[in-house]
Amino acid sequence: MNALAGISTRGRIRHNEPMSRHTSWRVGGPADIYFQPADVQDLADFLAGLDSATEIHWVGLGSNLLVRDGGLRGVVIATHRGLSNLERLDNGMVRAEAGVVCAKLAGQCARWKLGPAEFFAGIPGTVGGALAMNAGAFDGETWQQVTAVETVDRTGQIRTRQRFEFEVSYRHVKMPAVEWFVAGLFDFEEQADASVDGIRRLLARRKESQPIGLPSCGSVFRNPLDDHAARLIEASGMKGLRLGGAEVSGKHANFIINTGDATADDVERLINKIRNQVREEQGVELVAEVRIVGESLEN
Repeated sequence: MNALAGISTRGRIRHNEPMSRHTSWRVGGPADIYFQPADVQDLADFLAGLDSATEIHWVGLGSNLLVRDGGLRGVVIATHRGLSNLERLDNGMVRAEAGVVCAKLAGQCARWKLGPAEFFAGIPGTVGGALAMNAGAFDGETWQQVTAVETVDRTGQIRTRQRFEFEVSYRHVKMPAVEWFVAGLFDFEEQADASVDGIRRLLARRKESQPIGLPSCGSVFRNPLDDHAARLIEASGMKGLRLGGAEVSGKHANFIINTGDATADDVERLINKIRNQVREEQGVELVAEVRIVGESLEN
């Protein structure tokens, strides 16, 4: 059955789209269908017409995503560009759609003299992904500023849900239903000292300790309580370890770098080796922040 039969859209549809073009690791096999909606309503209409058996995957900047080399079956929905509206509402309220880059949210809030929002500049993804995992940086977390969200379900129904409807913890958000984020409403305060220069200083500090600019997903593992994943990985002797084209960064051990010719399998094997070795040597079970999806080539 054709999953797109009868669907009319203003967005862009591609078939057999290499996900290596849409992930920050620059790896990943093809998506059967890759859809870029024109806006939120176009997305809702697309979902309403989609066959109910079709698997759905979501991608923003692909900065927290490992797509296996066999690719993704079903439909990949790309929020970046189409769901990109960012506006200031009353007082310190800001509405940002799921495809807004977090760094853009930080910069615009600085221009509006609103905060605390600088930490969003350290999140290498979009608002949708930040909402889904309570992403954070520079001692700030996404849901600290959330007052409400807008969601969509498989039938295309759009809802506004309040902050109290979600269970939020470190890098985890429990949804009240099978829905996906299309926008967040953030409550900021007037901050006279908010500035783009302040954001630049934070990013410069980050660049000193992290391999910014190289193909990675950011932090691979969550930090355990009262410890740091990078310290545990380095203490287990894996800083600089390489499998195929994937390498544990010599600058920050919680980063895995694509040195140029890595496959998704290289990256996943290295993730598993790190987890196993830290468990054996440090007695700590590391939990991945990165989402691993899709099929291996042997499948």
